Amino acid sequence: MISLARGRQFLEHVLPAVVRPLRVLWNQMVGFLFLVLAAVAIPRGVRSVREFNGDLESVFRLLLTGLFIAVMGGYGIHSFWRARKASRS
Repeated sequence: MISLARGRQFLEHVLPAVVRPLRVLWNQMVGFLFLVLAAVAIPRGVRSVREFNGDLESVFRLLLTGLFIAVMGGYGIHSFWRARKASRS
């Protein structure tokens, strides 16, 4: 019984010290991935702006590309913000 209590006490002290850095690292990796996805779509967005001629297809392509870049970039920034928040707690 004593060894189980000590083992439990050990895990209660060690696990938070191990899990927190892993959570921070995970959020940073996810943030980097989504920022890369947003950056990869930027050349397509520039091409959509250059090829814009006012028809419905051009408007849709431009809006869809802009929305993709905004969502991926926003989620990437949010993941870095969550990693910073987790490292401070």
